[in-house]
This record gives sequence, structure tokens and C-alpha cells, in this order.
Amino acid sequence: MNKNIPTYSLNDITKDGMFIEIVRENSEETNKDIEEKGVHRDSHYLFLFLQSGRAEVMVDFKDFKMEGPSVFCITPGQVHYSKNFDIYGWFLAVNSDLVPNEVRTVFEELLSPILPVKIESEFSKNLDNCAQLLYLYHKKSNSDLKIVQSLLDAYTGMLASVFAEKSNLEDIKESRALKLTRQFKHLVKQRFKSLKSPSSYAELMNISPSYLSEVVKDITGNPAGYWIQQEIIIEAKRLLFYTDLTIKEIANQLGYDDYAYFSRLFSKLTKQSALDFRKKNKIDFPK
Repeated sequence: MNKNIPTYSLNDITKDGMFIEIVRENSEETNKDIEEKGVHRDSHYLFLFLQSGRAEVMVDFKDFKMEGPSVFCITPGQVHYSKNFDIYGWFLAVNSDLVPNEVRTVFEELLSPILPVKIESEFSKNLDNCAQLLYLYHKKSNSDLKIVQSLLDAYTGMLASVFAEKSNLEDIKESRALKLTRQFKHLVKQRFKSLKSPSSYAELMNISPSYLSEVVKDITGNPAGYWIQQEIIIEAKRLLFYTDLTIKEIANQLGYDDYAYFSRLFSKLTKQSALDFRKKNKIDFPK
């Protein structure tokens, strides 16, 4: 019986909070690692830079097909599985505390889903040069940690700039409404299991519930309550899809003592019962 979605930590394989490697087409080591992990979460960031080749990754029920040169990011906690990995490029895994705040802001507070992004050949060359330097200095046993951190900042900053530009974040005026919306969505990702109402988040943010819903709707097109419910539903779907937990156990994990209420909420928001969702979508992935 599978009661949990496996979560992997970098701390189990490295002491310095990051791991970078060059991935070659049909690498036996890479394919073995993919097969052994199967469907899982990571407690850290994953950055994939495809210089050439193709890859297909499933992230939270969506299949993403990539073709080089392109970049992609999987954030901590997202459930994913690499379905096809025939590439030449770079793979970086790094703990959140080593990622600059500005970079984390781009990925954690995006107002739209993270999608693979194609990049220009000239930028690809520059990104490759930066990755090579980071790899070489990180590999040296006597490397200055300040140099490694500076190169890591530069590399992740270059990656973040691609996604920020794609999402037009650089063109959006940093208004109070936008800042509040980002803060709200960040808090929801952290606290959705314990805080279910917009008023709870408004209290944390020292603003009124009506003002919170107003600014969030102005920026995203949906009120604050919608985003709280979406976070709850996506986590519920993950647990229904990848584990054998009962509906009651899932409801408890999500902070609901009354699992009947949770079941009604799930049915209302997805137009199907939790059991129907599990029956229709349950797939045997490599364990």
C-alpha cells in the first residue's frame, strides 16, 4: 500500500546543498536514477537546461514536452516524473536557502504556471559557459565557497530572467496590488492546510478581507478564495492519484476534520467525486 508520495532531499546525497551535472543523451546513470525515483517530490529546486535533444516530464498531471535549446524549472513540492529523457544539457538541483531571494520570487510568486521556455542560441551559449564554470568550481575540493555561490547566483539569475521575461513580469508595474497578490499566493502555498479563509490571510497581511479579495481579483481575475481552494484541490488530486490513502485520511492531511465536507467541496470544485477522480485517473507509475 502506497501511503505517501516519496519526497527526496539533497541533504541525503550532498552536504553543500546543491548538485550540478552535465546530462548526455541516453546516459545509463541518468536513466537509472529516473527509473529508481519514479513519481516523487523534491524538497529543492530542479533546473533543467536542454542544449539539444528532447525531454518529456509530467508535473502535477500535466505533460510538458521540451526541445532544446530550452529551460524548465520544477519547484519544491511539485509531484513529477520524467517520462522521456534523451538530451544533452545541464541539470541543477539546489536547496531553497541557496537560491537568491530575487530568483525565488520569480518562481514562487508567478501569477501563471511555469512552462518550458525556448531560448535563443546566443543565450544558450552564455548559459552553458556559466554552467561550466559553476560545475568546475563546485567540483574542486578547495574551491572558495564565495565564488561557487556567486556563480550559482549568476546561473539561477540567468534562468530566472528567461521566465520573468516570458511572463512579462518586467513590464508590470510593481504596484501595491501586485505585491500584495504575490505575498498572498506565497502564504497560501505555505499555509493552505491550516488556513482556509481569505480573512485568515488578510489578518496575517494586516489588511481587510474585502481589500485582499479586491486586489487579488484585479491582478489575477479570480478572488482570494479561489486560489486557496485551488491549492487544496491540487494537493488532494496528488494524494488521490499517487497514494492509496482513504478519502478520510486525505481530508485529515489537508486539515479537514469533517471529511464529508471535504468530499462535497471536492465534488463541487471538480464536478466529480474524489472516488470517481481516483478511478478515472489512477495509473500505475514506476514505484
